[in-house]
Amino acid sequence: MSDRRFSTITIPGLRPRMITAAALALAVAAGGCNKPPAPTILAAPVAPTKPKVVEAASLPTVKFVDVTAESGVAFTHSNGAKGEKLLPETMGSGVAFLDYDGDGDPDLLFVNSCPWPGAAADPAPTQRLYRNDGKGKFEDVTKAAGLDKTFYGQGVAVGDYDGDGDPDVYITAVGRGYLFRNDGGKFEDVSEAANAKGPNAWLSGATFLDVENDGDLDLFVCSYITWTPEIDKVQGFQLTGLGRAYGPPTSFNGSLCVLLRNDGGRFTDVSEASGVQVRTPDLKAPLGKSLGVAPFDVDGDGLVDVAVANDTVQNFFFHNKGGGKFEEIALLSGVAFDQSGSPRGGMGCDWACFMNDDRLGLAIGNFANEMTALYVSDQPASLQFSDLANLYGLGAPTQPPLKFGLFFFDYDNDGRLDLLSANGHLEPDISKVQASESYEQSAQLLWNSGRPGRELYVNVDAASAGPDLFKPMVGRGSAYADVDGDGDLDVVMTANNGPARLLRNDGGNANHWIRVALAGDGKASNREAVGAKVVVKVGGMTCRRQLFPAKSYLSSMELPLTFGLGRADKVDELTITWPSGKTTKLENLAADRMYRVDEVSGLR
Repeated sequence: MSDRRFSTITIPGLRPRMITAAALALAVAAGGCNKPPAPTILAAPVAPTKPKVVEAASLPTVKFVDVTAESGVAFTHSNGAKGEKLLPETMGSGVAFLDYDGDGDPDLLFVNSCPWPGAAADPAPTQRLYRNDGKGKFEDVTKAAGLDKTFYGQGVAVGDYDGDGDPDVYITAVGRGYLFRNDGGKFEDVSEAANAKGPNAWLSGATFLDVENDGDLDLFVCSYITWTPEIDKVQGFQLTGLGRAYGPPTSFNGSLCVLLRNDGGRFTDVSEASGVQVRTPDLKAPLGKSLGVAPFDVDGDGLVDVAVANDTVQNFFFHNKGGGKFEEIALLSGVAFDQSGSPRGGMGCDWACFMNDDRLGLAIGNFANEMTALYVSDQPASLQFSDLANLYGLGAPTQPPLKFGLFFFDYDNDGRLDLLSANGHLEPDISKVQASESYEQSAQLLWNSGRPGRELYVNVDAASAGPDLFKPMVGRGSAYADVDGDGDLDVVMTANNGPARLLRNDGGNANHWIRVALAGDGKASNREAVGAKVVVKVGGMTCRRQLFPAKSYLSSMELPLTFGLGRADKVDELTITWPSGKTTKLENLAADRMYRVDEVSGLR
């Protein structure tokens, strides 16, 4: 999010011109990286270019159908807003798919917020867990599972941190984090016992990952800004002519990322020693304003690296040097800023080999009137990236909306990774001062055509994918899973202070597919095989994935990996590189089924 709450400007709804890299460097040298120099020029928002629309006949005949009500999902997020317009009210919340009861079906966990201290709600909002019957019908099991807890939740990460075979849950919140250990489908808050609360801060995105390849899952946690209600209330943010407004993150000091090392089921805070806490070079003030997080082994050295999307300051790219040490190299790698050297309002993010070759792309959803970033590696296993969003068709179509939950997935199972983002503004009254913006916004689906150049990503409209996906909402978190077991990926999106939506994929399984569920040895590899690399060869196509559920905005995906095969009815070769470094190779696999692969016993 950017300097966009219009608190002091006289032309409502306009965004100050971004500072250049040189200006930013001067700001850092002067101790002002968290307080950019006051802009002297106001520029009208860029007029959105009408996205190019491909003929409907060439787009997939796949519809997303809103099945929220019929599925039994009835979650409405509560942000606790009572008119004071406190910034956290705009940011929630995340969502996760996880198989909490071990029956093979993806269940749904929604993160909720709550009233501020001194206010009350009856009943009090809680986190919400829905159990899936395997056919896409859900039952509310929140209380029975022990997740009927009330706090100001933000994001969620899922991982089996204690290695007992069932997924545990970490929920970030304003003020602390909450670790819920899963004991056979019943969750217990073990935050204190496991030393996992984290700092007293506004925590946002989080991910489980194995930093040192020692077989257990560590925890990386983002922190947004240094915030208290008192700091917020005295700022005096105003929407011209309309009174109190939500303030920009530029008016608050930054914060620090957190790394909690798993030491046999109890966590040790190694944030400072590991190198993931970034400060300004002069005043040593916290630099980050971190929201989205996505891990990936970028340079192929077997060590997981971490990308962090920051809001109004440079993004972070933590390169894992081994031994639990990271170096922050976003500026050197080319993923810190936009092409003009300016920071953007980064929200959700995801990695992908989106062209089915060895090159890697990092997509980051940015603020309104800022296009989605697509940083592409210059060559295989390179740490050097260039923002090629315009080159691959993501420029003009993605510029207008305010983008939050963003991820790659193959919605039509043609073997190519498409891109979806959940969108929505922060200020309910934005349309009153800026006619080109709206509070509720349509999601955006971009189909990967496989054609090189500007026609690679094609903006999909309601005529091709159905109207339900594009019904405007105040979109935030988003995730995917095959909820009904039919081989194509369904989507859930959360709304800030509104009802979530579950959208069933109808038609994605017209193409062939396979799904792959992995189990590590529980020793050198963690039990869920988080971090495993899977390569599928079919015909002349090679598809690559790395298993990390954390991506999008404050959200977590299902663990099984889905590979679209197009018209091919078998996989020629499937290769798994486990976190331990061992490999498993399978050949001539029939399409349209789930394969469960154990590192020790092989195909099950």
